[in-house]
Amino acid sequence: MKTFVFRNQTVEAFMGYDGVTYSGYDDISLVPDDVDRYIWFYQVPVNADTAQLAQEIDSYGDKLDLVLESVDKAKPFIVLSLVNLFPLRFTGDDTSVERAVNGFNAHVAQLASENSCVKMVDFADFTARYDASTLVNWKYYLMSQTLLNPKLAKDFQAWWQRAQEELELKRKKCLVLDLDNTLWGGVLGEEGVDGIHLGGDYPGKAFSYWQRALLQLSRNGVILAICSKNNMSDVDEVWEHNPHVVLKREHFAAMRINWQDKATNIDELARELNIGLDSMVFIDDNPAERELIRQRLPQVEVPEFPDKPYQLMPFFKMLVDKYFRVYTVTAEDRNKTEQYRANAQRRAEQARFADLDDYLYSLDIAIDVIPADEHNVPRIAQMTQKTNQFNLTTRRYTDADVTQFVGRGWRIYCMSVSDRFGDNGITGTIFLRPVDDETVAIDTLLLSCRILGKGIEEAFFKTVLNLMRLDGYRRVQALYIPTTKNAQTADFYDRMGMTCVATGDDGSRRYEMPLQHVFEIKNCYNIRVL
Repeated sequence: MKTFVFRNQTVEAFMGYDGVTYSGYDDISLVPDDVDRYIWFYQVPVNADTAQLAQEIDSYGDKLDLVLESVDKAKPFIVLSLVNLFPLRFTGDDTSVERAVNGFNAHVAQLASENSCVKMVDFADFTARYDASTLVNWKYYLMSQTLLNPKLAKDFQAWWQRAQEELELKRKKCLVLDLDNTLWGGVLGEEGVDGIHLGGDYPGKAFSYWQRALLQLSRNGVILAICSKNNMSDVDEVWEHNPHVVLKREHFAAMRINWQDKATNIDELARELNIGLDSMVFIDDNPAERELIRQRLPQVEVPEFPDKPYQLMPFFKMLVDKYFRVYTVTAEDRNKTEQYRANAQRRAEQARFADLDDYLYSLDIAIDVIPADEHNVPRIAQMTQKTNQFNLTTRRYTDADVTQFVGRGWRIYCMSVSDRFGDNGITGTIFLRPVDDETVAIDTLLLSCRILGKGIEEAFFKTVLNLMRLDGYRRVQALYIPTTKNAQTADFYDRMGMTCVATGDDGSRRYEMPLQHVFEIKNCYNIRVL
């Protein structure tokens, strides 16, 4: 990826040189168009004249606006917030620099809310980890115009990598929790419903704060699950009779509360939720249980649990920062627990039917096929970043990429699915790139794993190709690129009647098919094209 960095000081030690070029100091005269993204990394200069400094900072917003008018709106533009690394006041009431910094950052936040290509990264999230004497090395600054201490470059690059993952909406999907001495204090089987530490004074208060924080994590799209050696009846009693419980049965997408070993239980949870083990984080107070999971399920992240309850909230912040924070969450993210619980109901319902079609008719499945627009582009991009199993090419795109493709004439659709058990939201997408007046190529086709197994992928595919035929296209091309996770899609295009015309050394396959006839679709789906 080719990146251009606008800067007013030396930042090469932090942004690197691989594919990166830089503006001159405080120079916006050159805005190259042959790059993939732009980064704005200005820092507050050193100037003892605070009035003059405030005026200079005020000018940065105008300069940023001028640059944004010149760049391709479909390319990502990342702005690091301003942080005053050397705050200087001669009087207590002189807040001019602080107000200028806050004004610039507020302006960037407004730009980000109005322009999908603009993303704001909070630079203070990095600088707050260090004291003032560590942040600035005056020798380096005076010799090389590098205010931020170059000795922090390695730390910065690790932080910057995580910040980019947040922008790409990459995070772990599921937090698996033990119960005794993890979700509450004490051992339930020994101390009883009223004897465990939860609510009231310390240490119970610490576990209450911890549970409330976990509830908010769930409301921001992280799946919560339980893996605990306990009696189910005892846990039910806690949920029903302990007035201090915050997290109850309905807040967990899946549970394994039994006396089976926890590695087996977590493996079963991953299969039940249809997610990879590498999407899971396991929390347990017992070092032996943590080590068991590290040894038997190395894909699962297993952080050390704090020794004291008063350390739970800092521990929670670490979990969020390291595993779960993303730039934004979608409506689908917020409803994730309900969606997984609804899937459990669907599986139970399916067991009642011997015939799959009878089961599908009973679900009252509704499929809405929706063209990409400003409202659903973030979710479409998020799915390309996160979906691995039913993903024919596993190409990763940002919302700016998707917007750019639409501007080039690509036909991009997403799919929203609901049934009588609930609304799964937007759970599939297809990108079609025009090749010529009669041919269209499928660049991306993917579906969320939670809606698989009901033929929805086939109905979606055929509906979109019928639309392409109505638009005058008479041939479709497609590509399958194998990965370690998408083997289940290897024969999808074959099953859809396409012909393999070429095979690559990497196992990839190219397909073609004429669009001569209308595809027939089972009438157990209520399909709308919006």
